[in-house]
Amino acid sequence: MPSARLAPAHVALAALVAAVWGVNFVVIEIGLGHFPPLLFSALRFLVAALPAVFLVGRPKVAWKWIVGVGLVLGVAKFGLLFTGMDLGAPAGLSSLVLQVQAVFTALFAFAVLGERPGRVRMLGMAVALAGIGVAAAGAGGSGSATGFALVIAAAACWGVSNVLTRRAAPPDALNFMVWVSTVPVLPLLALSLLLEGPDRDLAALRGLDWTGAGVIVYVAWITTVFGFGAWGWLLRRHPASSVAPFSLLVPVFGMSSAALFLGEPVTPLRWCAAALLVGGVALTSLGPGHAPGESSGRAPVHAQRESSGPVPERNPVARAEPATVSFPRPTGEERRA
Repeated sequence: MPSARLAPAHVALAALVAAVWGVNFVVIEIGLGHFPPLLFSALRFLVAALPAVFLVGRPKVAWKWIVGVGLVLGVAKFGLLFTGMDLGAPAGLSSLVLQVQAVFTALFAFAVLGERPGRVRMLGMAVALAGIGVAAAGAGGSGSATGFALVIAAAACWGVSNVLTRRAAPPDALNFMVWVSTVPVLPLLALSLLLEGPDRDLAALRGLDWTGAGVIVYVAWITTVFGFGAWGWLLRRHPASSVAPFSLLVPVFGMSSAALFLGEPVTPLRWCAAALLVGGVALTSLGPGHAPGESSGRAPVHAQRESSGPVPERNPVARAEPATVSFPRPTGEERRA
């Protein structure tokens, strides 16, 4: 039976994963100085899938879930996130704003799965949305409004993928994420050729250097293969309620590393937004809620499905996803040169 008490080594591992995912926003920012955003995202999933797909065994869920999550999470969420950051959304702020995915997850779970949020979660959603408003007010001089909007859209797509992942209920997080990583590669490459152009893509590939290669390795193997592998390992040994709170450290590491390596300002207004968002996400994600059908006399949604083994009450496999990383932030002119 999973233990609710984490050993010190497991606490350290959970904090390390949160740090890896937080610093990832800085790494993505660096990568955007080397690659167009859609090509960069395609390369990320290509390297995450190969050669790992030959080592993790056959998929353990139906292909419809792998394809669905691959398109929504890989193509939509990461395509929007990378493009939003390329258009000027700061790395630290993106790591913070992306956490509003917890609100979108709760809303979509209510609409699709019938999971009615309780009062605590409703309060958490309101607090998190207030944090988004404060973050938007403080982002006026630190990035484009379009980039900020695309990061919020990426959070919404992440919420959809969380609901799909919950329905899929993968028994092995690493196996699931590796197979999901095979799906976005071709769609993202096609979109990159169409929207970013073959000349820009070829120039980026011909100019590949050790920094560019290291960035791809980090976002693919460190944040995806190691991050999700370690996160899934912890979830198999401890209840989700004991592991999931560590994901709230992701924006802390993201904002801190962005300030340290990119020189992004951490203003009092941004700290206020961070406090509201993290507090709201904590209430939304961890507060008590009503299971579907709890007071309506109908069976929970997951109990209505055909039996295919034990289904976890809540699968937070995608609760905190790899973000992005970078050092000196290239100017818009340098990126488009």
